[in-house]
Amino acid sequence: MEKRVEERTCRDAWACIEDADFEQTGFSYTLSLIQGKYKMVILYCLMEFQPVRFNELRRYLKTVSDKTLSRALKELEADGLVWREAYPQIPPKVEYGLTERGASLMEVLDAMCTWGSKHRDWKKAEPSHTEAS
Repeated sequence: MEKRVEERTCRDAWACIEDADFEQTGFSYTLSLIQGKYKMVILYCLMEFQPVRFNELRRYLKTVSDKTLSRALKELEADGLVWREAYPQIPPKVEYGLTERGASLMEVLDAMCTWGSKHRDWKKAEPSHTEAS
């Protein structure tokens, strides 16, 4: 027996997808700030260990190149999520941390951590929906 999906009609109570613009949503904006292979991990690291030096971040991320890490940090700084402090000394010392704006994003990452911890073993605990009954 096939499952029937009910169609919604566009009424005042329901938004029509034809009228929707994903790029104008808060979700899209948030995603634009944290998308990329390393940005969320950088933010998570800074949340846990700030202030953090560049080389410490690189070791924490293990596989990231200097160029990629530098670019991600510059983008996070430009978006107001991360601060950068360069100390005038030899050898050069640069530290990174979360701005107040960046710290306000941490409840989103915390929620992701909570969800991940709760659902990590779902395949072991629940039968698959594709299995025959």
